[in-house]
Amino acid sequence: MTPSYNEREVLTLLQKESTQKRGFEMIVAQYSEQLYWQIRRMVLSHEDTNDLLQNTFIKAWTNIDYFRAEAKLSTWLYRIALNECLTFLNKQRATATVSLDDPEADALQKLESDPYFSGDKAQMMLQKALLTLPEKQRMVFNLKYYQEMKYEEMSDIFGTTVGALKASYHHAVKKIEKFLGEEY
Repeated sequence: MTPSYNEREVLTLLQKESTQKRGFEMIVAQYSEQLYWQIRRMVLSHEDTNDLLQNTFIKAWTNIDYFRAEAKLSTWLYRIALNECLTFLNKQRATATVSLDDPEADALQKLESDPYFSGDKAQMMLQKALLTLPEKQRMVFNLKYYQEMKYEEMSDIFGTTVGALKASYHHAVKKIEKFLGEEY
């Protein structure tokens, strides 16, 4: 995170055409890394993640005039990124051949052969467990576990209640525990 980042200042820059580009550059510098890892945990591939991150920022830039500051910029960006992930995963699932017995196996193979993944055995097991979760549970788990995001902020991103998000996280944790218990 950039220490000099001030959201109010950035929002002021975004309101003027002459300073809008500079404000958006500050947004990209502030949120690129955390959005990269959030997307990466969903799609697993470094190349796909870079493409989706770029798409996220392109959508944000083309729609910046519609941002009303009713939510934080980070919430708005996460919502765009998660929608990009869902669209990508749905397209990927639709183009996968019916002969694939296990779509998670294909995703796991990508992860295991990815030169950018440097995880140890425990991290690999956690990633395998995450692949068994439904997409929304995986997203909720990733935001809570890795980003330490508050349920209230996630509620703005997903457009659902805090209680539903807590339930999703709880179910995700139980499924992960069960998976890891079976593996060891």
